[in-house]
Amino acid sequence: MTFTQLLILALIQGITEFLPISSSGHLILLPSLSGMQDQGQVIDVAVHVGTLFAVILYFWADVRTAVAGLPRLVTGKIDTPGSRLAFLLIMATIPVVLFGLALKLTGLDDSLRSIAVIGWTMLGFGIVLWWADTRAPEIREDRDWSLKHAMYMGVAQAIALIPGTSRSGITITAARQLGYKRHDAAKLSMLMSIPTIIASGTLLGLEVASTADLQAAKDGAIAAALAFVSALLALTLMMRLLRSVSFTPYVVYRVILGVILLWIAYT
Repeated sequence: MTFTQLLILALIQGITEFLPISSSGHLILLPSLSGMQDQGQVIDVAVHVGTLFAVILYFWADVRTAVAGLPRLVTGKIDTPGSRLAFLLIMATIPVVLFGLALKLTGLDDSLRSIAVIGWTMLGFGIVLWWADTRAPEIREDRDWSLKHAMYMGVAQAIALIPGTSRSGITITAARQLGYKRHDAAKLSMLMSIPTIIASGTLLGLEVASTADLQAAKDGAIAAALAFVSALLALTLMMRLLRSVSFTPYVVYRVILGVILLWIAYT
């Protein structure tokens, strides 16, 4: 692939991965609407690795706490902040892993990759995000995260496997419905993305490991680096803006894009 193509893919993945506007939906739409060749799974894995490192770096203090708590968790003890956070993140990841395997085994994952599906999910879940963000109170912080809330957000995250839903968008929606402040809702959503991206990246990585050649590896390394930079910038900007701005601008974008995609799909 050319550097321009890699740059476009990396920017789309990096910017949309953590904004509530669906990275997978945009990556599926790119070849469909632009005529560009499909990027393939090697690049998919690479850009996800790039965004993974971005979120780990941004939330390094929380990641370090969770990792430090893993030894206690392995012994069955959830009596420290680190072991508790690690436990909740693992529990929140179980639904998306199970649902992802079900989609993969049944072949439904491929049938959902259509402009019509992305249009409806972009529009529908955008409206749901607006409703939750404008109606729910802001009474909880990330330290109030419980097992019940983690499982609720985990089930919401599983639904995001439907293209166009947006993993960050639907988990933020769930957190806002539970009364978490905007900044804290986004923080929990981003932390949940770490084990999820690791799980999905590992699965895809195993699939492409035997087929990737040297050129594909080089392209992947470039895409990962570009995705890392764009994701870190987008994440930093969003987290700062959420202290004073609602999710409405993202909702407006989703609704407009959803309407355009439905028009394209049905005409």
